Amino acid sequence: MMSVVSGIRTAAVAGTFYPGHAGTLAQDIAAMLDAAAAPSAQDPAPKALIAPHAGYIYSGPVAASAYVRLRPLRDVIKRVVLLGPVHRVAVRGLALPGADAFATPLGKVAIDPAAVAAISHLPQVVVSRPAHAQEHSLEVHLPFLQTVLGDFQIVPLAVGDATGEEVAQVLELLWGGPETLIVVSSDMSHYLGYADARTVDQSTAQAILDLNSHIDHRQACGGTPVNGLMLVARRRGLRPQLLDLRNSGDTAGDRSRVVGYGSFAFYESIAAGAQADEGKVLLPIARAAIASKLGVEVEADASAGWLRDTRACFVTLTQKSELRGCIGSLQPQRALLDDVRENAQAAAFRDPRFKPLSRGEFAYTQVEVSLLSPVSPIGFVDETHALGQLRPLIDGVIFEYGHHRSTFLPQVWEKIADPREFLANLKHKAGLPPDFWDAGVRLSRYTVTKWREPDLVWAPRAY
Repeated sequence: MMSVVSGIRTAAVAGTFYPGHAGTLAQDIAAMLDAAAAPSAQDPAPKALIAPHAGYIYSGPVAASAYVRLRPLRDVIKRVVLLGPVHRVAVRGLALPGADAFATPLGKVAIDPAAVAAISHLPQVVVSRPAHAQEHSLEVHLPFLQTVLGDFQIVPLAVGDATGEEVAQVLELLWGGPETLIVVSSDMSHYLGYADARTVDQSTAQAILDLNSHIDHRQACGGTPVNGLMLVARRRGLRPQLLDLRNSGDTAGDRSRVVGYGSFAFYESIAAGAQADEGKVLLPIARAAIASKLGVEVEADASAGWLRDTRACFVTLTQKSELRGCIGSLQPQRALLDDVRENAQAAAFRDPRFKPLSRGEFAYTQVEVSLLSPVSPIGFVDETHALGQLRPLIDGVIFEYGHHRSTFLPQVWEKIADPREFLANLKHKAGLPPDFWDAGVRLSRYTVTKWREPDLVWAPRAY
């Protein structure tokens, strides 16, 4: 179990990266915010920000372009999930500071104990006071947050050796609603000439606007948390906006060797539309993969860049609302394009519960694609407690005991609404009696975003 200690993480870079005197610090931040372009009354509230973390003389005005957008949300945002890269002490995973609060010249900011508890079971979440002790990538954001927000708590995570998926899993668990803001701390290119830096940073900014989750640390020192945010942003249909893109040559004058800075906001306002667009890509790919084995031609556009991301999916086939095949991946192991194609063919021709799909049946078969979130374990003390943790219509559930393993997608809740019956059927699917229970049982959960072809008119399609 993760050991959590207490205390105050004192300011480490006050007086160097930003003013150490409270009055001077407050004046400087107010001036930078006032100089930044304020949001209009019609602008939506950002769900996430990317902002730089250098000394204020260099990156402060660029950071202010992000934080000024929080002024209308002063009494709305109550929790800030703050992620930044480690610069001084290496760490595996995402490190909490083992403290109760962070201090700056403007006062203390409490750490959210409920949020810490919600992610403490994840193997990639650790506690490391050394990783936080002298780290500036998180601290420099706090005075801005203290200025624009009212009463709020933080979840400070120093990101070291981790994957984008590991970051995404943490973000999914802490996503919350309007009360929760995600802030990713990152500078951009480092120590290039002015013209080269502008070229590189413009390319990186476009990658972020494209929600590209393959940004490396030469493009952005916070590449790992940025990639994690990109994964979740695409899954949830967030809309990115570039707020400011400059470098130290623009803000501090010396253009011989500069560091790049960018600020971005991400909005939830068009999530449904973006997710629908993904479905319009994935469903034809799945159908075309099945058609190729039947000697039928079906057109599908596989050019979207996000299809190269490593994702896990299930493909489900139905006929007149009755299951006709369902195969999928619980863990990301290959490009989404390959995962959809392989699982579609497996559902059609290799599901052991059914005969291989025939060409005649193909016209009457509906395709459904489900994209899985990262899997997270469910904590419980006994079966009754476990049943209380299940969320009908939300959770896909994985049951494991020794070599026995099974899963139900969230869609199964539509036919088995009772948690006890749901779990009993899951045990039966794993090859165990419905009333089986043992202390060695493990349960995990995931959520899905799913798309299904429109209801068919029951007449043969012309292929």
